[in-house]
Amino acid sequence: MPKIKTNGIELYYEIHGAGKLLVLISGLGYSLWQWHRMVPFLAEHFQVITFDNRGVGQSDRPAGPYSAQMLAADTAGLLDALGIQKAVVMGHSMGGFITQAMALDFPQKVEKLILCSTNFGGPRHVPVTAEAMKVLSDVTSDPLTRFKNGLSVSTAPGWAEKNPEMIEEWVKWRVANPIDPAPYQAQMAIGLGLLPEAAAFENQLSRLNVPTLILFGAHDKVVPPANASLLAEKIAGSKVVIFPDAGHFFPIEIAEAAARAVIEFAK
Repeated sequence: MPKIKTNGIELYYEIHGAGKLLVLISGLGYSLWQWHRMVPFLAEHFQVITFDNRGVGQSDRPAGPYSAQMLAADTAGLLDALGIQKAVVMGHSMGGFITQAMALDFPQKVEKLILCSTNFGGPRHVPVTAEAMKVLSDVTSDPLTRFKNGLSVSTAPGWAEKNPEMIEEWVKWRVANPIDPAPYQAQMAIGLGLLPEAAAFENQLSRLNVPTLILFGAHDKVVPPANASLLAEKIAGSKVVIFPDAGHFFPIEIAEAAARAVIEFAK
């Protein structure tokens, strides 16, 4: 179980494949498991590095709050410890906040940028839909029902019903890896900290001079796909791909199609 010391903590990481370096950064409350369906496709073309952010999985869980800049420094330290000078960096949802901070704070380490199901924070991003908010903030149902309802609203309509085996695997993973409230709240502070206009990435993204791909599911109710065009307006030369049959968790819903888009862009 490889771990490295970075930024005052230990991070658990895995490396798959060989070739151009691709780093994947997970979203809120998720370990590197989030990428397990995409990694086999990506590892045929890249050396893929996945890791557990601080606060989840097998990495350390220091007291929060955390910030996007803090976790970007964690990621940069991981690359340094592995002797990696530059990589393609891809982040999903909260991981997209970290990826934006990485590109702004450590531009020399980012060869290409891939932003998935994320936004730039501040008052002008498109927020979570009322439908998703109602489901995700429910505290009346039992935990298993809440989690399954959350998966249903976070994926494309009908996907959960069509993929019961995947839902069962997802539930088993979460039961085996329950949310630890304190570090989960520390990670939540990353997004909350970007809500004030002064803290948002919106007016900083024009500084980026790196090839950028923006990926969204058309049915994303958690981070609506309207955020894709807002990001693209701020990042010169960026490319947007909207997956028509996916929601927020497209790395799991349509892993092979998502991997093809990443491979085409990153290679």
